[in-house]
Amino acid sequence: MTKPQIAPYGAWASPITTDMIVAKAVRRGQVQVQGQDTYWLEVRPEEGGRGVIVCQGADGVTQDITPAPFNARTRVHEYGGGDYIVHENTVYFANFSDQRLYRQPLGGEPEPLTEAGNKRYADLVIDGQRQRLLCVCEDHTNTQREAVNTLVSIALDGSGSVHTLVAGNDFYSTPRLSPDKTRLCWLTWNHPNMPWDGTELWVGELDANGFVSYAQYVAGGASESIFQPAWSPDGTLYFVSDRSGWWNLYRLKGEFIEAVCPMEAEFGRPQWVFGTSTYGFVSAERLVCIYGQNGDHLGRIDLKTGILTEIETPYTALSSPAISSERVVFTAGSPTQRPAIVQYDLANKKLEVLRAAEAVALDERYFALPQPIEFPTTNGQTAYAYYYPPTNPEFQAPEGELPPLIVEIHGGPTSSTSSVLGLGRLFWTSRGFALLDVNYGGSTGYGRAYRERLKGQWGVVDVDDCVNGARYLVERSLADGKRLLIHGGSAGGYTTLCALSFGDTFAAGASHFGVSDLTTFVHDTHKFESRYLFGLVGPYPEAKQLYVERSPMTYVDRLARPIIFFQGLEDKIVPPSQAEVMVEALRAKKIPVAYLPFEGEQHGFRKAENIKRSLEAELYFYARIFGFSLADEVEPVEIENL
Repeated sequence: MTKPQIAPYGAWASPITTDMIVAKAVRRGQVQVQGQDTYWLEVRPEEGGRGVIVCQGADGVTQDITPAPFNARTRVHEYGGGDYIVHENTVYFANFSDQRLYRQPLGGEPEPLTEAGNKRYADLVIDGQRQRLLCVCEDHTNTQREAVNTLVSIALDGSGSVHTLVAGNDFYSTPRLSPDKTRLCWLTWNHPNMPWDGTELWVGELDANGFVSYAQYVAGGASESIFQPAWSPDGTLYFVSDRSGWWNLYRLKGEFIEAVCPMEAEFGRPQWVFGTSTYGFVSAERLVCIYGQNGDHLGRIDLKTGILTEIETPYTALSSPAISSERVVFTAGSPTQRPAIVQYDLANKKLEVLRAAEAVALDERYFALPQPIEFPTTNGQTAYAYYYPPTNPEFQAPEGELPPLIVEIHGGPTSSTSSVLGLGRLFWTSRGFALLDVNYGGSTGYGRAYRERLKGQWGVVDVDDCVNGARYLVERSLADGKRLLIHGGSAGGYTTLCALSFGDTFAAGASHFGVSDLTTFVHDTHKFESRYLFGLVGPYPEAKQLYVERSPMTYVDRLARPIIFFQGLEDKIVPPSQAEVMVEALRAKKIPVAYLPFEGEQHGFRKAENIKRSLEAELYFYARIFGFSLADEVEPVEIENL
């Protein structure tokens, strides 16, 4: 075995290139099963981020369904989800460029189902009995007011006629038909709530023409989050609620609601996108579910006894289950396996990978394995993270040197990170950086109380947890206290800017489409999140002063840390102005700053060339700030005031 070379942390040569990352960065999800056929959606960076519906038949042959240039992606809530549905050998999908719904018989060409206009559709359900499609509609026709969200039906007879079924509230999701097609359930909520704060579950009786003749409230409210209502084959309504403090399964029995399998585990997830699911029915007596409890697990629940039995898998991150009487198909990954499409056969109890992640010719000795840690944080509480040590079999650092640390912050902020293998993390650890991926207070997966630590405290609790996580590693000689870095995207970008503006723990950072001015964000973002900060910070304008105090832009006079900014110029969630005002302020203060705007990108980069450029630019920025030589050939970045 070759003796490792001695080289400073950060300067290690790595086989994990940005070309490898973008070539292997296909994202798969939204799994559906129809008989023996399996469908999913692939987002392909090398095709400009195009969403492609893919089908694998019983013979194992996989083929693309939607042809270029069609891009299966809705913009409802801007985050989308619920982009397509398959019914009787026909695919129905939302197309990104015009936001119309299209119908495509398998083997045929897409044809428009809805008229051209300023309307968007998501969360599709087929009502075959009445030859119509049910879905969420987001109407942007009147640009002088907020978009209007409703539940609608769309005729499949060729006319494409649209009829409103339910209206009046700010938001709707998850319309689902009962097995006998006589009832429709749905979720709804109003400003300032987000769906993980509080939603209501309603059931409507359908008349002979398919319209809602009578609607009844079932569960939920301003402080109870209902998730994924679904009808069992015998017509019983099931749903997930966090009324106990954990997202658990419940069902409606007559006029009463009963818990199915109460436990301190999460059977629900934040509804950032439509179509999010965690369970489905094998029969009226049994369901299969994904639940979170120190990682994700697959399980079956006997609906008569409420007993949950875990189905053993080698995976730690599971999502998007599609369930039939014979099989369960889902996406799955682990610290050593990138996400794949996996099938579990209910009869023979065997797992099979239907579509593996793109092969990576990489020695597993480069895999930095996550070490879950709990660390003390403010007010005597505990926070959670995954620690990834610098890992490269070809190199070791000079004796006595400690590694630079990148504190990574997930978006949301109501979201979470997982331990699944990510080449983006290995890009850093294989070059000699340590990485701490923090599930700060406010993250999901730890119950409602942990999620609500961030209530009114955004910019405080998240920052404290990131700072305390970094200090925890420094105290244990796992990181160099003088070379602490912080980066994140979206809400993670905001936390990054707060940490760099409010304190001096971190030496530099990278903001990927992060919020810098909360008052501007309130007035200049999309409908879905336009009141999100009411819960995270306080009601506006009553708490306007608090918004000013929590805005990194307010403290640029104190800012003395170099920052690199990355921004999509078509971002409607965090517009470019949020980065540009900060960049201008740093320029004026003569603090090192770099700014990389990307044409054609929205919130989160989808194009291969932009993913590649942002990774390399961030590495180049840190090398220049800390003064170490790169082993990589990297296109330089203009750093002002360096």
